[in-house]
Amino acid sequence: MRSIKAVVVGDGGVGKTCLLISYTTNTFPNDYIPTVFDNYSASVMVDGEHINLGLWDTAGQSEYDRLRPLSYPQTDIFLCCFSVVGPGSFENARTKWIPEIFHHSPRDVLVVLVGTKVDLRDDLHVTDELHHISENAITENMGTQLAKEVGAVAYLECSAATQVGIPELFDFCIRVVLKPPIQSDEKHEASQSNDAPRRARVRRHRRCTVL
Repeated sequence: MRSIKAVVVGDGGVGKTCLLISYTTNTFPNDYIPTVFDNYSASVMVDGEHINLGLWDTAGQSEYDRLRPLSYPQTDIFLCCFSVVGPGSFENARTKWIPEIFHHSPRDVLVVLVGTKVDLRDDLHVTDELHHISENAITENMGTQLAKEVGAVAYLECSAATQVGIPELFDFCIRVVLKPPIQSDEKHEASQSNDAPRRARVRRHRRCTVL
């Protein structure tokens, strides 16, 4: 069985843990509990090959800046997350998270930029709150442009609450690890085709890792 290690990074509160719980359990947690380090896994079948997808959840708070990179070695792909209704987290993806990934990893490591909470982008209450502080939700075009700027292989959006885009996100991550882009310009292209991995007999479970 082929093992793939995916590490999820981003500001605290952007929905990293909810993203992983939604994918591995098909449920959405209602309570926010800050993560220190946690580990999930999913067993999937891709193109006739058994894949064990290890999902590493990390703490986004600054007090864990020295501990967090301990989970980075041997990572096959990083998911750099920001909230589409959190402009600050979007900027931190550019100024903190992407530089941190490349500082502690090989320069050719695979990174997918992920916009979370897309279900809130058109929520009137949320948009009113953003307008009150002279901010706007992050658009898909803005995410795509940032992915190109930082050298991510793709920009994808999802919602842990509605599960929109969740299967497609992890399908893409598996496929891009199995068949990495050859040319540099291909790194910036999200998968728009119908060649996403075919998943069957998905077995998911969660386990804790203490570092």
